Amino acid sequence: MTEVTAPLSWDEYFMLQAMMASFRSKDPSTKVGSVFVDSDNHQISMGYNGFIAGIDESKLPWTKDLESGLENTKYGYVVHAEANAILHAPRSLTGSVCYVTLFPCNECAKLIASKKVSEIVFLSDKHQDKEHTRMAKRIFDLTEVKYRQMEVTPTLLEKLQQHLGSLLHDVNCGGIK
Repeated sequence: MTEVTAPLSWDEYFMLQAMMASFRSKDPSTKVGSVFVDSDNHQISMGYNGFIAGIDESKLPWTKDLESGLENTKYGYVVHAEANAILHAPRSLTGSVCYVTLFPCNECAKLIASKKVSEIVFLSDKHQDKEHTRMAKRIFDLTEVKYRQMEVTPTLLEKLQQHLGSLLHDVNCGGIK
C-alpha cells in the first residue's frame, strides 16, 4: 500500500493563508497578513493590516514620514494584521499559533501575549533592529510565547508554481466552470 502524504506541511499551509490575507491590504509599502490556528490545526481567525473598518480611507494618509507628525502618517490609523485577527476571533486564542508574514510590533505583542497565544511563526523579520521589534521579543520572552522564523524553501515555491500552472491549464482548457 502506498503512503499518502500531504503536499504541504501545516506551517506552509497556514503561512500561505497569511500571505493570501496580506493581499487584502491596501498599504502601498507593507502588506501583512496573519492567521491564528488552534491545536487541532483549525483556523480561528485571519487578519490583514489596514485602516479602521468603515472609515473613509480617502481622508487618511499612507505616508510613512514621521517628520510630518504621527497624525499625518499611516501609523496613527492602521490596524495591524494581528490586531485585526484578534478583534475578529470568534473564540478564545489561548494556546493558539499565530502565523504572520512580518514579525509583530510591541503593540501587537502585548495583545498576543495577553490572549495567551503559545507561538508565533513569522516569515520576515525585516525590522529586527528596530526598538518595537526588540520590545516585542522581550514581551514574548517574558511571557514564554515561543517564536520562530519559517523558511520558504525552493521546494515549496516549485510546488506552488506547479499547482498554479495546473490550475491555470485546467481553466484555459475549460476544466473548471
